[in-house]
Parts: sequence; C-alpha cells; structure tokens
Amino acid sequence: MSDRFFLYDDTEETKTRYVSFMGENQRFDLAIMQTSRYYGKSIVLDIQGSRFAIIGQDDLDEEGYLEYAYNLSEEDAEELRSFLRQIV
Repeated sequence: MSDRFFLYDDTEETKTRYVSFMGENQRFDLAIMQTSRYYGKSIVLDIQGSRFAIIGQDDLDEEGYLEYAYNLSEEDAEELRSFLRQIV
C-alpha cells in the first residue's frame, strides 16, 4: 500500500448555528458553520435535504444559485435567501 498524499489535513474551531423555520411551503432545518476558510463564506447544510453549499453575499446575489444548490423552487429559494442575507 502506498503512502497517502494529503492536499491538506487541518483542524479548526468553528462556530455552528442550528436553526429551523417554516416557510410558506416547507420547513428549513439548517446548520450554518462559520470558519476562517472559504474567504469568509459560511457552510450552510440543509439537514433534511442532505445538501450543502459554501455561501457568501455574492452567492446570494447569483441568480439560480440556491435553487440549484438546494434543489428548491424559486419561491422557496427566495425565503431561504431572505433568511441567509441576515446572517452570512
């Protein structure tokens, strides 16, 4: 067996916020991790949908980003976008 080649192997303290809220059509259960990695962006995990994305303000402004990343309708994505604008 050959030696494993790591691109990186770091341990870092993170701040994680767990939040659940009801939208018009669905419930959102999220874990939002803040870290010094990813240029100040947050890792946002959709716990029930088993999807995640690295999100910053620029990503919230990108048309279709949340719809694609979380497999959401336009209406549901706008509810999530509205919430995330307050915290990322």
